[in-house]
Amino acid sequence: MNLDFDKFCNACNPSHSLVLGNAEDQQYYIDFAEVRGGKIINVLKRTITRVSPDKPTCQLFTGHIGCGKSSELSRLQKELTGEGFHVVYFESTQDLDEMDLDLTDIMLAIARRVTQSLEEDKIALQPQGFRAFLKGSWEFLQTPVTLEAEGELFGTKVKGSTDGNLEVSLPSGIAKITAKTKSNPDLRSKLRQYMEPQANKMLELINQEIIETAINQLKQHGKKGLVVIVDNLDRIVSRPNAAGRPLPEYIFIDRGDQLRKLNCHLVYTLPLGLTFGNESEILKNRLGGGVDPKVLPMVPVKNRDGSECVEGMDLLRQMVMSRAFPNVLPEEHTALITQVFDSPETLDRLCLVSGGHLRNLMGMLFGCLQQDDPPISQNVLQSVIRNSRDSLSRGIDNDEWELLFKVVKEQSINGDKEYQDLLRNLWVFEYVDSQGNWFALNPLLMETDKFKLWQQQNC
Repeated sequence: MNLDFDKFCNACNPSHSLVLGNAEDQQYYIDFAEVRGGKIINVLKRTITRVSPDKPTCQLFTGHIGCGKSSELSRLQKELTGEGFHVVYFESTQDLDEMDLDLTDIMLAIARRVTQSLEEDKIALQPQGFRAFLKGSWEFLQTPVTLEAEGELFGTKVKGSTDGNLEVSLPSGIAKITAKTKSNPDLRSKLRQYMEPQANKMLELINQEIIETAINQLKQHGKKGLVVIVDNLDRIVSRPNAAGRPLPEYIFIDRGDQLRKLNCHLVYTLPLGLTFGNESEILKNRLGGGVDPKVLPMVPVKNRDGSECVEGMDLLRQMVMSRAFPNVLPEEHTALITQVFDSPETLDRLCLVSGGHLRNLMGMLFGCLQQDDPPISQNVLQSVIRNSRDSLSRGIDNDEWELLFKVVKEQSINGDKEYQDLLRNLWVFEYVDSQGNWFALNPLLMETDKFKLWQQQNC
């Protein structure tokens, strides 16, 4: 069997998250649950399908950016759909500005995505109250609206209608409002002035006219309920809002009570650092309903004692080789390694230096393919590792290095903001084993002269 270079390159693109509803992507999916400390997606799924199928749930999901959350949520979407639920999955970054957003922005995005998904399934809603609310929002922006523009924004003429009434097309209406404000911070701020004092009214209208009506109609069509999965909210930037409150804390903690009140099953991603902050218990109770966020850790390449994690390394090798030969059984990969790498040791080097961070692994592999055709040589890989190492370590100051050395010695972190920065910048990785959580330095940083000198002096 020969390697298909073009297909391999496409499969290794680190910007592509697997969509498990796609048959081709299913070939690339590797289940890392056994080495990650538990079947987290099964827990999320069971909560919806078994523990509370008829009562709304709000579950929180987090982990390092790039560790594979989107692929796991795609799997959750596929399995819940198979169980008879109508699942709306979307990436919030397509609708929202991760550096500037508010509760009402998230609610608008959810309302748009839910109604759009329902329309695609031929389920029509008549949310007249919410339509009026949107129209009021539009008028508050003091943007001239002609009769034709208003019709385009809030509806289309009913086919065959003789009275000229307009039938609302809610997804397009919301999309036009958000598109207009997303590119204009002043208009966005002005829209919030109108919406924020009415957040509870907005929530009530979404629940009554969209979500509850949708669930009733879905059940008439044989569905078990509605699930909304909002991905990429973990990318919200930790910068102060207008009141000086860090944006993630404001959204998920201060407004957590309202965010969980949408009357359907909800799964939100959130920044990993929030689970280590001083307000983690408030987060758990306000938004999580008393349940801790589920954390997706890294795939271990080494055990807590420094020995190689055989199971984790085997699965990472399988992940790489399945991108090259998706139709080949794992037990047949060994014979094909030299079509992709100059030696099995080069493949192992790639897996080890990734630290089990899946996007970093794919990114370095893609970087090798940008330099040369397979089989990938040790020299090409080493060049990519050096570039990745230098890029990652460039912004670390002496105080941060001292914190990193402390993590190496203690294999733990505390809730201080400085430690949260180590996680957010991917300088430190979190792992889980039978003893619980533990932390290790990103292996790329172990390639630096700074670390090697410290290691000589302290080990």
